[in-house]
Amino acid sequence: MDIKQFVLNKAKEAKEGARSLAKTSARQKNSALIKMAEALKNRTEELISENRKDIEYAGEKGLSKALIDRLTLNEKRINEMAQGLVEVSQLPDPVGEVTRMWQRPNGMTVGKMRVPIGVIGIIYEARPNVTADATSLCLKAGNAVILRGGSEAINSNREIVNILRAVAKSEGIHEGAITFIDIPDREAIMELLKLEGIVDLIIPRGGEGLIRAVTENSRIPVLKHYKGVCHVFVDRDADLIMAEEICFNAKVQRPGTCNAMETMLVDEAIAEGFLPKMLKRLEDAGVELRGCPKTISIYPDINEAKEEDFYNEYLDLILNVRVVKDMEDAMDHIAKYSSAHSDAIVTMNYDRAMRFLREVDSSAVLVNASTRLNDGFQFGLGAEIGISTDKIHARGPMGLEELTCTKFIVLGSGQIRE
Repeated sequence: MDIKQFVLNKAKEAKEGARSLAKTSARQKNSALIKMAEALKNRTEELISENRKDIEYAGEKGLSKALIDRLTLNEKRINEMAQGLVEVSQLPDPVGEVTRMWQRPNGMTVGKMRVPIGVIGIIYEARPNVTADATSLCLKAGNAVILRGGSEAINSNREIVNILRAVAKSEGIHEGAITFIDIPDREAIMELLKLEGIVDLIIPRGGEGLIRAVTENSRIPVLKHYKGVCHVFVDRDADLIMAEEICFNAKVQRPGTCNAMETMLVDEAIAEGFLPKMLKRLEDAGVELRGCPKTISIYPDINEAKEEDFYNEYLDLILNVRVVKDMEDAMDHIAKYSSAHSDAIVTMNYDRAMRFLREVDSSAVLVNASTRLNDGFQFGLGAEIGISTDKIHARGPMGLEELTCTKFIVLGSGQIRE
């Protein structure tokens, strides 16, 4: 069987799964999710064993430390995957929710109801946890999912899918609800992107190159973010101890993620008092610093940041540092260089905090909190299928509600149009 037919067959299986899910009760979906979580934890050793094959392969290919970090499964991350499934099972089922009703002069009642999107294709790199997160959210929202992970994680993803599909089958859920394309060829992605009418939405998760390739070739609507160029601005009225902890966390806690800080902006009014200790702590943690001339005058012997550096998503322990005149200057910088993903201000000034929230145009804007918190699990969504910087349909972490759409419903008593 050629790749085109293989992908088409998988998509048709998913379509059948989506139709079957329409008959599945919330209780049935929740029971399956809880049992999937238990199964993942019970199969920890097998998952780590399969993941080890992927890590060895990644090392042979010379993949970056950041990518290998995203690829790695351990007991803690498997437990987090399982907890994500449990969290989703505990969330209200959005399917069938009537969000609004109103009555017309002719007596008919018009409303809007949440319904599944249908078949969702997830194209992603490295992170095996996406396999479980995407499955849990799509299943709970009544959608079938077609999973197409990267070749670097194929063994891990296949093992996770096998576990989840087995539980789904045992719970009376059509296996097509969880469909996996385990062909590493890029052609498989291109064929999937042509299947308008079968696949309803594509969500790519990965590097900018992957997302642009998907967007440029898809005949199907795409929800995406291209990259995460995230900022933290330390205002002149910041609590500097708080600011140090937030900035350190935003850069160092897990630098290979899309919500990690790539540029730290510091108000010149407090730069001399804040930067030496902050930058020393970052350097001690292995961060390569690239500063503007004012930063270098305060903290010498670091590299000068070039113009193109401010557009970079490093996904590594590299940080741009710029001293700005004030919040206005900081917001101008963010407007020019930000990817509209996650941007934060640290300040005890209420008026400036509120203005920053209103005027910074990103999917998540934070006050006195790390950009690393822009995440579905952290926001209480249970898990997320990705973070969208689009402004149509969904923006920010995409949880259950974002994986549904609405349809109009009409309740009449014989009304006709005159």
